[in-house]
Amino acid sequence: MIKPEYHPSLFFHWTEINVRFRDIDALNHVNNAVFNTYFEEARIRFIYDIPEFRKSMDNGHSFILVRIELDYIRPILLHETLLVGSSVEEYGNTSVKGYQAIYSRQTKELKAAARTTGVWYNLAEERPAKLPDLVNREQYLYTGDVNG
Repeated sequence: MIKPEYHPSLFFHWTEINVRFRDIDALNHVNNAVFNTYFEEARIRFIYDIPEFRKSMDNGHSFILVRIELDYIRPILLHETLLVGSSVEEYGNTSVKGYQAIYSRQTKELKAAARTTGVWYNLAEERPAKLPDLVNREQYLYTGDVNG
């Protein structure tokens, strides 16, 4: 998996998360399961910031996470503030592949990276649904291009 150095333009969407005492395990770092929670929180905020997804969710649709591949790179410690970058890697008919990374806000050190696959889902029909048509959907793509 790619492990990019921090740059503000790497990802379309950034979420800031404060590490809570309850996130820490007996080894005094964030428990590995909590990394998933941080990525989830960032994905939810990312989705809600896209008007077409938000409108579709108001009409009974949602993303269902079907796959996550996660690389733990560095421990996360109490009192850190995190920056979680989120972007789309690829669109399908009913699915989206995403790429996310967690960085320390203080040091910009990469803590973890994840690739996800989510399926757009019709909750009433209990089946996958076509993705909403996104205006300028290329803006949400992860390119790794820090120059533009």
